Amino acid sequence: MKFAKFSQKLSLWAGSPGTFMIALALIALWGISGPIFDFDDTWQLIINTSTTIITFLMVFVIQNTQNRDNDILHLKIDELVRATKDAHNALLSLDGLDLPQLEKLRQEYKKIGEGESLKLDEILPTQEQKPS
Repeated sequence: MKFAKFSQKLSLWAGSPGTFMIALALIALWGISGPIFDFDDTWQLIINTSTTIITFLMVFVIQNTQNRDNDILHLKIDELVRATKDAHNALLSLDGLDLPQLEKLRQEYKKIGEGESLKLDEILPTQEQKPS
């Protein structure tokens, strides 16, 4: 099984309510077992080591899943830009630009948008205009 498919499935499982309940039960069990082990260093080391290892591994799984989701989102947006008549198709190749170039482009689009501000009071009712 590819890592991407594995991490997607693991991410879905890890984010489920059932997994949360299992983790909560394990922490409760660990807490209840404290008096049995006299709250000694080994007892504390078990939870510290377990959570550190799980967190370390989950960082890679989550990052892989986010990278995949990010790629999918970019492809969808690229298709929308490509299919829109008035869109600037040059924007499809922004991946090759560095941060200063992207910032300059963002400022240009901000200038374009300044003249196009929405009149929100016409779209959204104010507190006085809301029906009771």
